[in-house]
Amino acid sequence: MTDFIVSLFSTDGLLIGTIVPFLFVLTVVVFVHEMGHYLVGRWCGIGVKAFSVGFGPELVGFNDRRGTRWKLCAIPLGGYVKFTGDMSVTSTPDPESGERLSPEELKVAFHTQPVWKRAATVFAGPLFNFILTIAVFAVMFAGFGRYVMEPMVADVRPDSPAAIAGFQPGDRFVSIDGTPVRTFGDVQRLVSGRAGDELSFVVRRGDEEVALAATPELLEQQDALGNTVRIGVIGVINDREMGKPRHIEFGPLEALTEATWETGHVIYRTGQFLKRFVAGREDRCQLGGPVKIADMAGKAAQLGFEWLVQLVALLSVGIGVLNLLPIPPLDGGHLVFYAIEAVMRRPVSERVMDAVYRVGLFAVLAFMGFVFWNDLFGC
Repeated sequence: MTDFIVSLFSTDGLLIGTIVPFLFVLTVVVFVHEMGHYLVGRWCGIGVKAFSVGFGPELVGFNDRRGTRWKLCAIPLGGYVKFTGDMSVTSTPDPESGERLSPEELKVAFHTQPVWKRAATVFAGPLFNFILTIAVFAVMFAGFGRYVMEPMVADVRPDSPAAIAGFQPGDRFVSIDGTPVRTFGDVQRLVSGRAGDELSFVVRRGDEEVALAATPELLEQQDALGNTVRIGVIGVINDREMGKPRHIEFGPLEALTEATWETGHVIYRTGQFLKRFVAGREDRCQLGGPVKIADMAGKAAQLGFEWLVQLVALLSVGIGVLNLLPIPPLDGGHLVFYAIEAVMRRPVSERVMDAVYRVGLFAVLAFMGFVFWNDLFGC
């Protein structure tokens, strides 16, 4: 019994080593997402009935002077902001709200607002997730800088895609598929998510530029948290002599600019992964749910607080991108309805919305079931 308690509460035990870091990561990401909805909704003059981190039974909470109920609930797998006039926590209008709301409440009800206010309020959740990631990266770049290497080819692995394409030691990457390359990290980023896609490369060889084409192949390796990941590689090797590694320091504005670019890259790579996953070109084991996130949070916490914060930033981007998918009840699904309403000058009919919502909800639940299966049995 004593051994069990020690293992539970030790720094590498289940509670302190895994559950606490998991709750920290998820709570920060969810809180920021919902705070985006809340702040922009309040700025647009929309009434807020409840702000919740988590679902299910309320653990603790209080009412502010505006009548909003702030609460922490028992199931820490999400959160919501419930606006005035909503039938549910997904901002679904209550058809009977006109009868039950007072004239003052109708003025601030979510569904009575102009479409641009509703769209801005919904979009603010994912936007704040991206802003959180930019903020984290900016602090990391300002505090630690980053190490970079010149985009050089020191050696080419025999029989690799690069060898077949004609890469030679001494080549310097100029661009990949038209995207300029500044560092060897850029090369890795542009290649790693494109296994099986033929890419066009421009390299500088001596005084001339040479165009080459290569198709990255899949390679399994361990990431910094010990997870097995499958990435695309072409088989070029860099080293200290050719790459000339150096440490770059950033001022506040430079760090913010670099963080914005880095966040854009992560958003693009996340979207690219989802697109390839739907097409059946990515390993399903790369997707995970709460169990995998908890495992990663525990490993990140063991490496240091800065690793845990970086995980917050990466998860925040993932939550933001997923919520922008055009599937009700996700934020992106609502935005599609608002876009149609703006074009047609009238809301989408309740029957159509209800039918699409049911299909979308089934798709979301199926996806959640899929990642839970991956967590527990699939990989």
